[in-house]
Amino acid sequence: MKITVITVGKIKEKFYRDAIAEYEKRLSRYCKLEIIQVEDEKTPDGAGTASEEVVKKKEAARILRYIREDAYVVTLEIQGKMYDSVGFAGEIEKLATGGISHIQFIIGGSLGLHEDVCKRADLAVSFSKMTFPHQLMRVILLEQIYRAYRIINGEPYHK
Repeated sequence: MKITVITVGKIKEKFYRDAIAEYEKRLSRYCKLEIIQVEDEKTPDGAGTASEEVVKKKEAARILRYIREDAYVVTLEIQGKMYDSVGFAGEIEKLATGGISHIQFIIGGSLGLHEDVCKRADLAVSFSKMTFPHQLMRVILLEQIYRAYRIINGEPYHK
């Protein structure tokens, strides 16, 4: 299985980069992982709804360039379907056994995802009703993918 994480913005903090590198290493025995970072768009101070829409549209164009036609696309959205870890693992396993060989997870920028990206999604997933910084969300997503593979393979993992 190939897993691609398409995300808006760079990781600035070393502790996030270290955590991401650790999960990249752990996941290498289960899947081929690729992380694609697209540039975030600066949001003007005091931006109104129209300006925010322009920012999301520009970020969406950058994201959509990397979405493969043959990939199963999962967007991370507050309004998405919530899973527990076992359910999330089951979803990944179901996709793999159903012939899906490439899953692309999409993490938006600080304003979220534009509707053009959301419309392309095969599944919208929510990890919480809370909002998280995209840097932290990348770590959480990679940890949950790693946990999913441990569950799928019947391997022990911290609960």
